[in-house]
Amino acid sequence: MFLSLALLRKGIPGKQWIGKYRRPRPITWQMKRNMLKQLEREAQNEYWISRPYVTPEQDAGSAAERRAGNWLGIKEAKFNNFPQHKTVTDHLAQLGMSKNWSA
Repeated sequence: MFLSLALLRKGIPGKQWIGKYRRPRPITWQMKRNMLKQLEREAQNEYWISRPYVTPEQDAGSAAERRAGNWLGIKEAKFNNFPQHKTVTDHLAQLGMSKNWSA
């Protein structure tokens, strides 16, 4: 199809690199080299992922300890922002400031 279009017309109509009837890109040696490098990198990643750093016994409790420490930090931060306690006499003390008639 592309040959007939190229022979009968000036060029390929529309964009030749996208669409349903696009022109296939030639595979170069750089593309092959980059694909091999990517596959080697993926193989190395799979190798290291398949060998865990910690044992399952060590991994079982590590997150719980970290979460407990984070929760204590959040709780202390909220406790420090809590206002100081006031008694009822502190709240009602302003009511007696203008009692000039009782003196």
